[in-house]
Amino acid sequence: MSQVARKNRFSLPCIYELTSYIDFTLLNFFVFLSIFGLRDFAFFGSRFCGYNSSMRLTRGFFERDVLKVAPSMLGKLLVVRKAGKLEKRLITEVEAYRGEEDLASHARFGKTKRNQIMYATAGVIYVYLVYGIYWMLNVVTGQKGDPQAVLIRGLDGIKGPGRVGKLLGIDKSFYGEDLTKSERIWIEEISGKIDGKILRLPRVGVDYAGEWAKKKWRFMLDRF
Repeated sequence: MSQVARKNRFSLPCIYELTSYIDFTLLNFFVFLSIFGLRDFAFFGSRFCGYNSSMRLTRGFFERDVLKVAPSMLGKLLVVRKAGKLEKRLITEVEAYRGEEDLASHARFGKTKRNQIMYATAGVIYVYLVYGIYWMLNVVTGQKGDPQAVLIRGLDGIKGPGRVGKLLGIDKSFYGEDLTKSERIWIEEISGKIDGKILRLPRVGVDYAGEWAKKKWRFMLDRF
């Protein structure tokens, strides 16, 4: 079993969180080592917390069809900056919503003020409020003008899209945020293999969509 698989059930702090307890000069030291090619030392912090992240996902990753993007997001790291610290969580469950023809999608009635960001450039965030409490975190995919999005339903240690938004501090201000440029939220690739298989399941809470509710467009990373 890989190092990630052995440790990813624990939410241990990464080097960025550790700096709040040690000193920001330590972070600068790791950055210095990275610049001069000593990557094994520079990424000690990410290995310590069980995740050896490498690079931020680029626009091209998100510009593909949502049915390709959604399952490939599993095992990636969602990174959020909160109060000066970086929290990194493994993406473990997502749902795909694909175009105006998808009767489970918010785009089924066409472009509106709420869903207009789904028609924008891939890689931006679509958030919406449910029950007046929870902000749902979605990532726009596909080509501009074709409304597609991936709902992030679960992260390592967080189950349910409502909890994801609440624990990460997601709110209305994230609407339209660009994951490829943002300094407070992005998604990273992980070096190495994540053990487990991908389950394909029907989407949750979309019984109103008729036959579309039966489509197995919910993807879950089963690691145990």
